[in-house]
Amino acid sequence: MVSLLKYFTMTSIDKKENEIRQMIEGWAAAVRSGDIDAVLAHHSDDVVMYDVPPPFQSVGIDAYRKTWDLFFANAKPGVFDIQELTVVAGDQVAFCYATMKCGDKSGGGDYVDLYFRLTVGLRKTNNRWTILHEHHSVPSE
Repeated sequence: MVSLLKYFTMTSIDKKENEIRQMIEGWAAAVRSGDIDAVLAHHSDDVVMYDVPPPFQSVGIDAYRKTWDLFFANAKPGVFDIQELTVVAGDQVAFCYATMKCGDKSGGGDYVDLYFRLTVGLRKTNNRWTILHEHHSVPSE
């Protein structure tokens, strides 16, 4: 009986983690394709994001949307790749972290590979995962 209960608990956890994994992978695919509506689809209206280029902090979906203008102006089209993704999910809250890669030309000239870290905080509302917090960072040298 205990092993059966453990199976159902693990299946529930795996289901939550897979839902979030698919959402984050869909978000990355939307970035690669330049589909801003799909990029924003799972973010809360009061999302808070900390980013590498200014603005350092963006609060609200409109401010978050504006950050993508800068990104798309300086990023190599089609390159926004999840290298490794870890998801931890409870019943109502979850977070994930990833290493990512994009192509960047913000320094002028040719595109260079930019490796960065991503952390996302989520809450389940009305049976739907919503991104409340997003954080991008690069390693210091």
